[in-house]
Amino acid sequence: MTKQIKTLVLIATLFLVSGCTLNFNTGAGSTSANDGGVYKSTNKGDSWQQKVLIPSISGRPSSIGSIDVNTLILDPSDSHAVYLGSAGNGLFYSYDNISSWQLAKSLGKASVQSIAVDYKDKCTIYSSVSNKLYRSDDCNRTWSQIYYDNDTQVAITSIAIDHFNTSNIYIGTTRGEIIKSYDKGGSWQTVYRINDEVKKITINPLDSRVIIVGSNDKGIFRSLDSGRNWQDLEDILEDYKEIKKFRDLDISADNGTIYMATYYGLLKSSDNGTTWETIELITPEKKASINAIAVNPENYQEIYYVTNTTFYRSLDGGQSWTTKKLPSSRAGWQLLINSEDTSEIYLGVKKLK
Repeated sequence: MTKQIKTLVLIATLFLVSGCTLNFNTGAGSTSANDGGVYKSTNKGDSWQQKVLIPSISGRPSSIGSIDVNTLILDPSDSHAVYLGSAGNGLFYSYDNISSWQLAKSLGKASVQSIAVDYKDKCTIYSSVSNKLYRSDDCNRTWSQIYYDNDTQVAITSIAIDHFNTSNIYIGTTRGEIIKSYDKGGSWQTVYRINDEVKKITINPLDSRVIIVGSNDKGIFRSLDSGRNWQDLEDILEDYKEIKKFRDLDISADNGTIYMATYYGLLKSSDNGTTWETIELITPEKKASINAIAVNPENYQEIYYVTNTTFYRSLDGGQSWTTKKLPSSRAGWQLLINSEDTSEIYLGVKKLK
């Protein structure tokens, strides 16, 4: 096929995408039935374009425009590779900066809560579905179950990989355990219990011994020695109202500053959580309703967050903010910054019940 014909086929495919979708679980009949999935900005959030194409060799493409996004992550070794965990429709992946998507068919149409990619082997991928953890060693072609909780009411909510030693895997559960594997999921042991749902496990990109864990109602916890010992940061954060209502957390790869979104608002720490200070927001703290936060990996002063309706950006460490209405009627739920081109941001959206 000539280059010209290939180009024409691609253009025709892009025009067709809005008229053809796979049979995804969605709120059919809603006026917002197809404003889901993922949006991309190439100018730090000034404008957005929905990116939901699933190409087909038959020439009749499909779309993920109807799905809700649970999680969205970037391959740490390949800025072109993005993974999406959906609510009830399985795992999707893109290897072209989200210009197109593919479904990881062998994992099935399940609710994927968390995803992580090995820092040293991009074809090793971890994904949690309900009370089970799966691993693919062949770039999504096949998956094997490597952890199972015997309580089917328990879900695995977060996965984190040690970037220094990728044999070390951490998972968190709704029951409150932080569980670690030293051999890429061959065996497991509980290293800490917080008796509350684990919302997110984040490892400091500059020092993998430093682990910060956010919980649903009990605030945050940290380990400075790869999970051997843990500290509840409640006493350190006692001066901040509603600090136990954790929302999201990101750690700058620029200088290791921790940025945490809570019901109280935004806080930051430059010493691994020993001291904290507030970041002033435009909206009153209790009306912020922050769902996700992201920090430029090359510039810790560049902060982004999303609420149910609005995208916020600060280029000066939170001293001033600009706002944009979200491009979807759904809530902003996930934010990613492209590590190679930091003007490129990905937004995952979700309907809230």
